[in-house]
Amino acid sequence: MRIAMLTNNYKPYIGGVPVSIEHLAIELRKLGHTVYIFAPSYSNQKEEPFVIRYPSFPVKIAGAPIPNMFTKLFYHKIKELQIDLIHVHHPAIVGNVALQLRRQLEIPVVFTYHTQYEEYLYYVKPLQQFENCTGILSRYLKRFCNCCDMVIAPTQSIKEHLLFNKNIQIPIRILPTGIPSDNFLPDQKTVSQLRTQFGENVDYLFGTVARLAKEKNLDFLLECLQKIKKQLEFNQKTFRYLLIGEGLEQKHLEEKVSALGLQNEVVFVGTVKNKDIKNYLSACDLFLFSSKSETQGIVLLEAMAAGTPVIAVDATGVRDIVKTKENGILTSEQPEHFAQEVMQVLGNTTFYKSLCHGARKTAAAYAEEQIALSAEHYYMELLNFCHNSYIHAILKLN
Repeated sequence: MRIAMLTNNYKPYIGGVPVSIEHLAIELRKLGHTVYIFAPSYSNQKEEPFVIRYPSFPVKIAGAPIPNMFTKLFYHKIKELQIDLIHVHHPAIVGNVALQLRRQLEIPVVFTYHTQYEEYLYYVKPLQQFENCTGILSRYLKRFCNCCDMVIAPTQSIKEHLLFNKNIQIPIRILPTGIPSDNFLPDQKTVSQLRTQFGENVDYLFGTVARLAKEKNLDFLLECLQKIKKQLEFNQKTFRYLLIGEGLEQKHLEEKVSALGLQNEVVFVGTVKNKDIKNYLSACDLFLFSSKSETQGIVLLEAMAAGTPVIAVDATGVRDIVKTKENGILTSEQPEHFAQEVMQVLGNTTFYKSLCHGARKTAAAYAEEQIALSAEHYYMELLNFCHNSYIHAILKLN
């Protein structure tokens, strides 16, 4: 198959969607397919084979430039490359391009519902002037999905959301983001160095990998850390917390840390190369997660692949990965409850070790080789359906 993946953001922009696209493309190529990634241009981009850059505007939303959907590059390149199937990863901008190409070139379109878009409305200020902008967005998403030929949901709960809340009428298939095999093999020497660098003179090391943005609910997590600090101090224990990532909320979060008296506990690590994340996660005793806007949360599986249990707020997407008392704990969105669950895990060595084992076992089921095989099956299913429909239409005309 010759596949075109269309995205509004890609490397060097850091985020879960670019990682998901890159990993899936690599594994599909290993299966013998030709995969092109159509990505926006960046001033600091690196040239890569099979990555076709299209123009973007200098204006940014959530730290990423706005793609230029009016360029004719899409049409000419897709036609020239004889693409069999388009896999689009965003419903707006490049999503509109995908549907236009579907009409012009009669190429089937698959769409992955990566994001709970209603949680990101505050980034698009022009929409905020409209009353009930959430309802407007919801109707748009329903219409967009139903104009595609297949929708991919990262988890069962997102599939149910699309079926029952969005009333999507076209086929929906479940395809999580896969985990690369090297994620299961942290460099133990580097892990030890990180443990010494950040965990020296403390009893526990916690971590989170997240874009520093409102939808990641990090204010709540800092409030939880204040509760954890008080409970650990009562037991004469200490901790350090690594917040890995960058984003527009960093200044606000730094001020929040000071207001909560967590300057000695919280370390803003900044951006870490994706290949090195596993070492940071392995160095931590627990991975803490508070986002409620995930469709899957690839960082949850990355933490589990490193053998690190997860304590997370119970939310759509997250609950498909985190299983209480199996690979971590799901909690309510209450700082006292979250802190209590952390203390429960830390206070029981046998329980903690069982969660570490369960975390690795969960991650193993998401090996990206198997995910790519599932994607291949879904693509072939759609192409066969389209081919049979075309033959049926011709026979009917005759």
